[in-house]
Amino acid sequence: MRTPYCVADYLLERLSQCGAEHLFGVPGDYNLQFLDHVIDSPDIRWVGCANELNAAYAADGYARCKGVAALLTTFGVGELSAMNGIAGSFAEYLPVLHIVGAPSSVSQRKGELLHHTLGDGEFHHFYHMSKPITSAQAILTEQNACHEIDRVLSVMMRERRPGYLMLPADVAKKPATPPVNALITTADPADNACLTAFREAVEARLTGSPRMALLADFLVLRYGLKDALQKWVEASPMAHATMLMGKGIFDERLPGFYGTYHGAASDERVRSAIEDADVVICLGTRFTDTLTAGFTHQLTAAQTIEIQPHAARVGERWFTDIPMAQAVDVLAALCQRQSAAQALPVRQAALSHETHEGALTQDNFWQTLQTFIRPGDIILADQGTAAFGASALRLPAEVNFIVQPLWGSIGFTLAAAFGAQTACPDRRVIVLTGDGAAQLTIQEMGSMLRDNQHPVILVLNNEGYTVERAIHGATQRYNDIALWNWTQIPHALSQNAQAECWRVSETVQLAEVLEKVAHSERLSLIEVMLPRDDIPPLLSAITKALEARNSL
Repeated sequence: MRTPYCVADYLLERLSQCGAEHLFGVPGDYNLQFLDHVIDSPDIRWVGCANELNAAYAADGYARCKGVAALLTTFGVGELSAMNGIAGSFAEYLPVLHIVGAPSSVSQRKGELLHHTLGDGEFHHFYHMSKPITSAQAILTEQNACHEIDRVLSVMMRERRPGYLMLPADVAKKPATPPVNALITTADPADNACLTAFREAVEARLTGSPRMALLADFLVLRYGLKDALQKWVEASPMAHATMLMGKGIFDERLPGFYGTYHGAASDERVRSAIEDADVVICLGTRFTDTLTAGFTHQLTAAQTIEIQPHAARVGERWFTDIPMAQAVDVLAALCQRQSAAQALPVRQAALSHETHEGALTQDNFWQTLQTFIRPGDIILADQGTAAFGASALRLPAEVNFIVQPLWGSIGFTLAAAFGAQTACPDRRVIVLTGDGAAQLTIQEMGSMLRDNQHPVILVLNNEGYTVERAIHGATQRYNDIALWNWTQIPHALSQNAQAECWRVSETVQLAEVLEKVAHSERLSLIEVMLPRDDIPPLLSAITKALEARNSL
C-alpha cells in the first residue's frame, strides 16, 4: 500500500527531474526504510552493487553517459568506502548525488554510542570530511529537507560536481509537499556589457591571425557542448585536437582533426598544429601532469583564448561570469567569419589497418582493436597502458570515451562500465583494463551478469603493475600481483553466467575473437596476453616525466 507523500518521495522526484533514472548503492540498516520508497518509486530504479566503492564508480560512469547520477550508502562505513569514487567525480566534474542514510535525529541529539560511528556520540565527522569533495552539502531535518534538497541539487547540477545529503532514517519518513516549480540548474546569463567586451577582445585578437587552432577537453562534455563544437568545426575549417579526457568530442576521422595533444609527447603533426598556431582556443582544458607529459606543453597566455565553465580569458585579460555556452556561441560566430580565409587542414593519418601476425604486442594490439570500433560505442580505458595506448585510436562519430587520468584510480573502469551500460543498455560497451587494475573491482562483473549486461571486456594481462614498473622498480616484487585464471572468473561470479571467455596471445587470434563478439548478446571476456614490460610510446614519455618529478 502506498504510504503518504514524504521527504523520501520528494528527494526521488527531484532526482528524476534532474535526469537520473537509477540509484546505485549498497543497503544498510540506516537507509533501508528510504530504500522501500526507492523500490516503490515509478521513476527511480534501485541498482545494488557489490560494495560502496564500486557503487561510486558505477554512478560516475552513469553520470558520464547520462549527465547526472545518484549513490546511496549507509552512514560511516558505507560513505567512507565510497569517498574515493566521489573524489574522482569531483576532480573530473561529474554531478553525482551522494545520499547517506544516517541514524535517527533523536539518536543524534542524544549522542548515543551507535554502530558505524566512532563511538564518541558525534555524528558530523563524515559530513565534514565530505566538504572538500562535494560542491554542496546538507544535513536534512524535518524543517529544512525540501529546501536543502533543492539547494544541493541546484548547485550540483550547475557546478557539475557531486553533492552530499545526510538523510536521518526518521527524516526520510516525515511528510512533505510535492514540488511545484522546476529546479534552477543553469548559470545566469552573462552581463551584456561583459559579453560585449569579451566579443570585442576576441575579434581584435583574431584579426590578423591567419592560423587558428582549437584545443578541446573534457569540460566541453560535462557542460553539454559536444554538438555545438561539432557544428563549429564543420562551419569553420580549422585545425582541431583534443586532450586525452576530451577524446570523443569530434568525429576523429574527418578532415581537420589532428589527434590527441600531450605536450611534447604529442605526434609532431599534432604538436605543430596546436603550438605553432597564431591563436589557440582552449575550451574546457585542464593542463595536468599526465595529460601534458609532465607540463611540457608550450602554449603562452598571449597566444591563447581560454574558455572555462564560468569565465573566459583573452590573452592576459579575464572576463568573469560568462557561461561556457555563451562564450562558445561568440567564438563560433567570429571564427566562421575569420576561417573563410584559411585553407582546409590536412587529414591526419589514422592508425594502420594492415594485417599483423605473430605474438601480440602493444603496437599490434591497438592496430587490431582499431578495426573493431564502430560509431556509438562506449569505450572505457583504465589508467595505465590501457588509457595511454587508447589515446592513439581514431574514434568515429558518437563514441563516448571514458578515462580517468586526473584522479587516476585504477580499477575504475570495470565498475564504471556497469554504470555506463545501465545508463545506455542498447549501446556496445568496451572495457580496456589491466590485470592489476581489474583485481580491485572485479566483483562488479557479478552485477553485470545479474543484470544481463553484455560488455566486451579486454583484460590486458602483462603480469602486474606495468605502468608502475615503467615509472620505478621494474624488477621489484611490489609491482607483482597474484596471477589469476581470468577466463574462469565470470562463471565464479554468477550461478548462471551468460558469458563467453577467451585467452589470446597471437594477433590473428585476437582478430578472430573480436569478430565473434562484435554483436554478442553475452558478456565477453578476452584475456589479452602481452609482454610484461611492453608499453605504448606515449606512456613511456609520461612515466619518464613522472619519475623525474617524483625524484626532485
